[in-house]
Amino acid sequence: MNINWYPGHMKKTKDLLKENIKLVDLVIELVDARIPRSSKNPDFDELFVNKKRLLIINKYDLANPNLNKAWENYYKSLGYYTVLYNSNDNKELKKLEAVIEEATADIAERYRNKGIINRVIKAMIVGIPNVGKSTLINSIAKRKSAKTGNMPGVTKGKQWIRLPKNIDLLDTPGILWPKFISEEGALNLSFTGAIKEEVLQIEEIAYSFVERIVKLDKNALTNRYGIELSEKTIENIDNIAFKKGCILNKNEVNYERVSRMILNDFQDGKLGRITLEKPDSV
Repeated sequence: MNINWYPGHMKKTKDLLKENIKLVDLVIELVDARIPRSSKNPDFDELFVNKKRLLIINKYDLANPNLNKAWENYYKSLGYYTVLYNSNDNKELKKLEAVIEEATADIAERYRNKGIINRVIKAMIVGIPNVGKSTLINSIAKRKSAKTGNMPGVTKGKQWIRLPKNIDLLDTPGILWPKFISEEGALNLSFTGAIKEEVLQIEEIAYSFVERIVKLDKNALTNRYGIELSEKTIENIDNIAFKKGCILNKNEVNYERVSRMILNDFQDGKLGRITLEKPDSV
């Protein structure tokens, strides 16, 4: 695979993070619950050394319930404040606000001891593209403070947003890293939409996804599309295409259409609650 996924604006974002890290008390990082390892930017550990860290495992409602808690405990064991979260559900706000308050309690106490009352806590929110940062910010702020979208890279520049309970949040664009560690990790990112389609052809992404999902959960495709599984990945894709009418003239498969449908169904949770990777302890 030849994936060039590090455009110039991502380097600028990394420079922005370096410039502003000294301004914040807390770094809040979002990862995707379906790929908690692949969606965690390895550069952040070096960038945010000695900073208090809160890890939000977002979209847990789309992930395997049995693995959600395992990933939460795994990252807690590494020293993160951690919370499972669904940024599309406003009922989750109290849970998130509680863990933010817990993570910053000693900071607030330190300022109170200095005679500084109600000092604003400054936090920075970071994550890869399409992980749900803007939706999260809007739900916390209870207003449309940040631009949202389901395409990677909607947030183009930094913006400070005032949140409840004396918190100023610095929103930043989604950022990947210059080189992927493994092909599997790169594919995981493409399955969830973190890498733009222009980088890797959608047909290639869908082929790899179907190949992976058959090994992971044999029922996912049969339950959704009503097909009998074949040992050949391309036959499974063809069967889905014919079953769902993704056909061109002369009964030829429309591979772009069926590929997009399969990936959209996964991203929307229509294939079931699927987690593509396990923590080391499981």
